[in-house]
Amino acid sequence: MTLYKRFILPLFFGRHFYWAFVGVILLYVLSYNWPVLLPVAKISLWFFLAMVVLDYGLLFVKKEGLKIERIVSEKFSNGDINKVQLAITNQFHFRITLKVIDEIPVQFQQRDFSVDATLNSGETQNIAYNLRPTARGEYIFNDTNVFVKSPLQLVVRRLKREGEQMVKVLPSYLALRQFELLAYSNNLAEAGSRKIRKIGHSLEFEQIKEYVTGDDIRSINWKATARKGGQLMVNNYTDERSQQVYCIIDKGRVMKMPFEGMTLLDYAINATLILSRVALIKQDKAGLVTFAENIGNFLPADRKASQMGSILETLYNQQTKFLESDFEKLYAHVRTRIAQRSLIILFTNFESLSGLQRQLPYIRHIARNHLVLVVFFENTELRQLTDQPANDIETVYTKTIAEKFVYEKRLIVKELQQHGIFTILTAPQHLTVNTVNKYLELKARQAI
Repeated sequence: MTLYKRFILPLFFGRHFYWAFVGVILLYVLSYNWPVLLPVAKISLWFFLAMVVLDYGLLFVKKEGLKIERIVSEKFSNGDINKVQLAITNQFHFRITLKVIDEIPVQFQQRDFSVDATLNSGETQNIAYNLRPTARGEYIFNDTNVFVKSPLQLVVRRLKREGEQMVKVLPSYLALRQFELLAYSNNLAEAGSRKIRKIGHSLEFEQIKEYVTGDDIRSINWKATARKGGQLMVNNYTDERSQQVYCIIDKGRVMKMPFEGMTLLDYAINATLILSRVALIKQDKAGLVTFAENIGNFLPADRKASQMGSILETLYNQQTKFLESDFEKLYAHVRTRIAQRSLIILFTNFESLSGLQRQLPYIRHIARNHLVLVVFFENTELRQLTDQPANDIETVYTKTIAEKFVYEKRLIVKELQQHGIFTILTAPQHLTVNTVNKYLELKARQAI
């Protein structure tokens, strides 16, 4: 195959070549009836051949007529728009027309990708396009093919930038950066998080400071005020720190359901990454557990500097085997490995009340020693079915069944709440914001 490729000429003929060639043939055909056209046909043929040779010489006189460089990050953010740039420099001495075909990774299944451009001599142009991956893993970019035409546009030369580039698609670190900046500035409301009114004081004392308008007068420290000669001093409290927050991700078959190109597992992984970072910024300890038919990964809760790197590396390779998840093994693992009372955020999915009832005893056992928050997903496709008008019998049946499943989701929420278990029923696209909101709410209420 390599030897065969070596002898393929990077030469093609453009549309103008075929139109001109058809014109010459037409002149020869007409010269049968009008012989006076025969000399015109011969002159046209020789002129056409001369132009083809000239065009060939213009395009192939330089061995490297273009400088091609693909500018791409070493990693992509899963579920987000990622930018790719092609920097192309025209080294010919004339204006050229380009058709660029970049061999993007096969995961995108985009077979008709091409970009057209025009470059003057010596001009460099950045051709940018966007890609949105929907699965984690390694993505391979292959060759970049550029088809070049001179102003004559008779001959087309193919120039190729050979070489593979591997890009890792990681959980959504672009959204992570956004939440990280907002969490540092205590401005998470800009990302959709609600401001939660704190109930009473946090139990952790931070410092004594001078009173300013707006401080709670019940926090005035009279002894410190007396020492300051009448300047009011108040006790300043902060949120309790070093609380353990564990995100537990179900990797069973129920998490393989797709939504907008991504699986529920990927949405849970993205939310876990962001929630862990917010917890670390709030001085809590973040940990991670994954499970399916067996316990997968266990990362003890910590707030060391390398914790986020460990979480990201662990989440990167998580996949499902399409088997039923074993909640009994999860309960045994949590009981033996997580001794301190913690906030357990369980990302899973229940489609029926009977599905919940099979696993409810194990979730209740976990909730005896920990604060459990169960996060599962609303089926938005069913919601669309229930909202559509019923104009015939078939639609009535379909709508009735859809409403039954939607109602059963609400029953699942009620069943969990009856046993003192916090729940979030959310659409996949709102998962991250709703989970962060609930974490901040539980922290403000000192529930952990």
